[in-house]
Amino acid sequence: MSIRHATFSSTPHRSGSAGSSGTTPATPPRNCGQCSWAIAAVALNASSRQAIQIVRRSIVAVSPRGLRTILRWAHRLCLVALARWTASWLRPYRGRVGLILVLSAVEIGLTALAPWALKLIVDSVLGGEPLPQQLLGVLPGLDTVGSIALLVIFAASGLLLQVAAEVVRLTHTQLEVEMGQRVVHDLRTRLLDHLQALPLGHHLKHRTADAVYRLDADTYCINDLATGGLFPISLAALHLAVMFGILIAIDPTLALLSLGVAPFLYLSLRYHATTLVERAEKVKTQESGLVERAYETLRSIAAVKTFARERHELRRYADAGREAMRARVRLTWQESLFSLAVTAITLAGTAVILVVGGLHVLEGALTVGTLLVVIAYLASVYDPVSAIAHTVGTLQEAVVSARRVRDLFALRPEVPEAPGAVDASAMSGTICFDGVGFSYDGDRQVLDDVTFAAHPGDLVAIVGPTGAGKTTLVHLIPRLFDPTAGRVLIDERNVADYRLRSLRERIALAPQDPVLFAGTIGDNIRYGRLGASDADVEAAARSAQIHEFICSLPSGYETPVDEAGATLSGGERQRLGIARALVKQAPILILDEPASSLDAIAEAALFNAIRKGRKGRTTLVIAHRLATVRDATRILVLDGGRVAAAGTHDHLVATSPLYRRMWERFSSPRGARAALATGAPAR
Repeated sequence: MSIRHATFSSTPHRSGSAGSSGTTPATPPRNCGQCSWAIAAVALNASSRQAIQIVRRSIVAVSPRGLRTILRWAHRLCLVALARWTASWLRPYRGRVGLILVLSAVEIGLTALAPWALKLIVDSVLGGEPLPQQLLGVLPGLDTVGSIALLVIFAASGLLLQVAAEVVRLTHTQLEVEMGQRVVHDLRTRLLDHLQALPLGHHLKHRTADAVYRLDADTYCINDLATGGLFPISLAALHLAVMFGILIAIDPTLALLSLGVAPFLYLSLRYHATTLVERAEKVKTQESGLVERAYETLRSIAAVKTFARERHELRRYADAGREAMRARVRLTWQESLFSLAVTAITLAGTAVILVVGGLHVLEGALTVGTLLVVIAYLASVYDPVSAIAHTVGTLQEAVVSARRVRDLFALRPEVPEAPGAVDASAMSGTICFDGVGFSYDGDRQVLDDVTFAAHPGDLVAIVGPTGAGKTTLVHLIPRLFDPTAGRVLIDERNVADYRLRSLRERIALAPQDPVLFAGTIGDNIRYGRLGASDADVEAAARSAQIHEFICSLPSGYETPVDEAGATLSGGERQRLGIARALVKQAPILILDEPASSLDAIAEAALFNAIRKGRKGRTTLVIAHRLATVRDATRILVLDGGRVAAAGTHDHLVATSPLYRRMWERFSSPRGARAALATGAPAR
């Protein structure tokens, strides 16, 4: 793929397709011409990490000169892609962007007029030069006004122009800030939506705190790139075009000299850019790790207190904080050096203009007032450049943050929907596993050739030793994962053929350790069906054997839930999770060790309620205590990812040695006491 054929995906709403691009060929290219694919890959919507790997693999295949060419073009294309990506988020606000540009143009016009008042004061009022004919053509009779009056008029005019320019500047700055915050909100919302759409396996493998940091801190990059990058750079370019045009008309020599700083600014940027990017990446990595350290400590605060490890955690946090602080200081120092270089270059440029312009004044080619206008125009051009230089560290951080955010958008969303996927609203709930196999890493088989069926009204129990694949099996039904072999069917249709959201709306799952959200107890139950009435919530709580406990609380169903339900016992949280699943009234109910934290009496009452409510519903229960599921319609015995045996309790006791051993171990007095004391084993 040649450079001119490289396409830049700038649409933030198609994050799923980006992950498929940027695949690396098996063999590296053999010359610089064949490396154009590497340049394009950097600019595509693939993750920056993938692109960097592509370029690095090209290093061994090209000459140093060719490598420099590749890296230079890769950097340029990456910046172009980043600018297009930023602009894509501004597209919904194109009207506001247009207004900002118009106001910026007005500000430039007012700024261009303001120095002329000073020129008239210096040349005509103080220097005795005649008023320009162009001015007299607009304001005839002005030459008859006294010097003091002219001084007041020109001073007031200059002041009004400056004030008007400042008012316009403040107006478009406020519009920029407001729009920047709106775009940040849009980006955060879209990123959270994308994070929710990522596979469960991604969230199990990656740090939650890092995702939160990207969602909170890194998303602010869009504001920094827009209000600190695109707009100031565009404004500086517009300033340069207008002021340079006027300078050409005033004195071509001075105009050309004013551009003499450009090569030095470019060399300074090129010298500092690599270090700034590296240090900005270091800052983001260290600060993300600092957030992760604090998050991990607070999330595990019970263990920290139990083992009296407060000082240990504080020391670890302080060490991470010092590293983040050093990284931030090094970035700020590098930014200061670059800012100093830019300031020195622009001051040197101004000094050269002042010397050459002064010589022109001495020769009579320029007036003092005109030279002051030139100096004022130079300041209006150099000031935005200096301002950008002072914030270049922030801009480099924004670039790094944008790459981190785009890395997330480049990840494939959840298991894809098949073309023409159908709605599951009419689903009855017949489940069929047909030779299902599954592996998390493509190596070790967690499930192997699992085949069984469950029909509405059935209560199917899934038992087996720890690590047999019980939880993985039920996670395939709502497509939290897709099987690597075989099919999972519901109502004789592959689950992959249903619309994902519709499928999950018809499945209720109560995990062993349910998550409780901020809100009331009633809100947490109603989370299963947001439109559930109070009567439905109460009925679900009664079936889950939690209603009496809720009524014993001072505020009943309106009792606030603490952080993750920390003040509730394990059994209470578990029953709330079951109530949440029951209120959903789905045709498929999955209970994963629903009674592992309950005593025998509460467990018996709970399963009695489940058995009574199973009519018209397919119920799957993962169980450790076999006595509670001995009346199940069918019991599946999993061992090593395979269905070792299946049947009723009596049939399995008679025919399955594994099930018989499990039953004997549980039903013996010692085994029963151990089971009641320990609950469910570690999963």
